[in-house]
Amino acid sequence: MFSVTFGALVKRIFSVPRIVKMSDIERILANNKAAEELLAALKQELKTIRNEQVQQKIVQLQAENETLRKQVDSCLKKLVSLEVAHGKVQIPVPTPDEVRAGGPATVKIEPVAPQPVAPVAKTESAQPAKAQQNENKPPKEKKPKKEKPAGEAKPAAPSEEPPIDVGRLDMRIGRIVEVSRHPDADSLYVEKVDCGEPNPRTVISGLVKFVPIEQMQNRLVVALCNLKPAKMRGILSEAMLMCASTPDKVEILAPPEGSVPGDLVHVEGYPRVPDAVMNPKKKIFETVAPDLKTNGELVACYKDGTFVVPGKGVVKAQTLKNVQVK
Repeated sequence: MFSVTFGALVKRIFSVPRIVKMSDIERILANNKAAEELLAALKQELKTIRNEQVQQKIVQLQAENETLRKQVDSCLKKLVSLEVAHGKVQIPVPTPDEVRAGGPATVKIEPVAPQPVAPVAKTESAQPAKAQQNENKPPKEKKPKKEKPAGEAKPAAPSEEPPIDVGRLDMRIGRIVEVSRHPDADSLYVEKVDCGEPNPRTVISGLVKFVPIEQMQNRLVVALCNLKPAKMRGILSEAMLMCASTPDKVEILAPPEGSVPGDLVHVEGYPRVPDAVMNPKKKIFETVAPDLKTNGELVACYKDGTFVVPGKGVVKAQTLKNVQVK
């Protein structure tokens, strides 16, 4: 009845468990490999998240440091002005670069210029009469002059106001962190712009018909930060976005690659001495504005000086050449 030999039957019995066992091992190895790959991916993602957090913290600390530096500079200028007004002699202090260079730090005391005294005009007719009176009077005893204390000096004349040029404008790199349509004006955007300060600035811009709202969000811009804040349809605007502009097209100026909120924008050839807030009566921006343009290479300029972020590059428009910047 049985055509299968005993040896063949034994071989068949022992071959079944072997096949099952090998498939289990292969499945386990495959699962183990997948688990290792998943673990490696998670480790890489965690590393990326940590690097981003560290970078964000660095940017935040740089912004806070820049804000503190400006506050210290402002306080120092006020202190120097008060000391000069009270006759205190100013002694220049070596800069950190001079100290690090290891050279001899020379300190020179600058004398305060005395106030000019207008000479008293004498007429020819009065001189003989005065000489005759002096001859009739007995000679007077000369009193010794009182010496002034060594530290006492006359107050210096107030420093001259810087010339009206682009150096008086406080232009900084900002990032639009929030944007919406103005509730009471169809042509206006309301933006929150991070300029590297503790709080973002509110900016009102008439860009609705030129730039789609999705292109505004998270965009780097050049913000003019020392205009006097003004209400526009009931909302206070604290800065202005600098744009290349024609009657038919407007382009937001693009900062160079690597710029971050709070970076200062300089113009080559013009020292940066911005007013805290420009006085509207002095018409500083109105005087500067006609010479703000893009050149043939799309670079934003004031006269022959280009807009630059030191160490990072020039500020440019996207397509508009030789047009007004405002």
